[in-house]
Amino acid sequence: MSQIYNRQTKEYAENSQYGGKALDFLYNSPVGRILLKFIIHPCFSEVCGWYYRSCFSRKKIREFIQEYNICMDDFQKKEYRNFDEFFIRKIKPGKRPTDRTEEHFIAPADSKLSVYVIGQDNRITIKGVSYTVSELVGGQVKLGAYEGGQCLVFRLAMDDYHRYCFVDRGKLVKRYRIKGRLHTVSSISKDHKIYRENTRVVNLMKTKNFGNVICIEVGALLVGKIHNHPIKTFYKGQEKGYFELGGSTIVYLIKPNRMVLDEDILANCNEETEVKVLMGERIGRMF
Repeated sequence: MSQIYNRQTKEYAENSQYGGKALDFLYNSPVGRILLKFIIHPCFSEVCGWYYRSCFSRKKIREFIQEYNICMDDFQKKEYRNFDEFFIRKIKPGKRPTDRTEEHFIAPADSKLSVYVIGQDNRITIKGVSYTVSELVGGQVKLGAYEGGQCLVFRLAMDDYHRYCFVDRGKLVKRYRIKGRLHTVSSISKDHKIYRENTRVVNLMKTKNFGNVICIEVGALLVGKIHNHPIKTFYKGQEKGYFELGGSTIVYLIKPNRMVLDEDILANCNEETEVKVLMGERIGRMF
C-alpha cells in the first residue's frame, strides 16, 4: 500500500483512493476491462460533465466536504449551483501564500509529489512504467538537453484544490494539446502508459531562474477539460489555469544543474511514498 508524507505535520498516512472499489473493478476484472474501453473515452467524461454541471449534482457537495474533511474556511464564500462549480472553487487570498524568493522553486498546485531522474536516452520510469520524454510531449520537441535532469510529477487527488500556478517568472514559448484517452492517474492504472495515452497540454516555457522548462497538464478520468488562461508573460504564483472535475496531474521536466530539491522531499520521495505539497510553497532552490 502506498503512502503520503505530509511536510507540515511530518507524518505518514495511507494513500486513500476516491472511488477505489469502482476503479479496482474497472481495471482488475474481466468485465470491468470491457467497460473500461468505453469509460476512458472523452465522450464518457463529457456526459458525466453534463450531470456535474447540472443543479441535480448540488446534493453531492455536502457529502464530499464531510467525507474528505475539506476546510471550507479556506475558500471564498459562495452558493454553488452545481458540483462542478464547487470543484473549481477559488481559495481566499493569503491561504496559499507564494514563496517570493527568486531562487526558490515552488509547487504549482496542492498535490502529491513524486520525483524521477531523466535517464540515459531520455528515459523515465514512473510508478514502474518506462517512458521516453518524447512520449510525454508527443514527439514534438527536441529533448536532448533534458537527459540527466528531473521529472516532477504533481498528482492532484479529488479532494485537492484544482487551480494551479506558475512556478517562476517568465514567458510562454509554445503550447499545444495532445488528444487521448482519460485513464485515472492513480496507481490502479499502472498497466497503462497513462502519460503517453491520456489527453494532455504541453507548455514550453522560458523561466528567469530555471531556464527552459516543460510543463505538461494531464487529463484524467472525468477530467476532459484542462483550462489554461491566455497568458504569454507570467509571474511567480500567478494562476495558470485549472482542471475541471476529477483528479489529475501536472508534470514538470527540468534540465540538469538547474534546480535542487529540498532535503525532506528527496528523503521521502520513493516508489511507495509521495510528498504532500501546497501550491506556492518552496520545494527546491536554484542550483
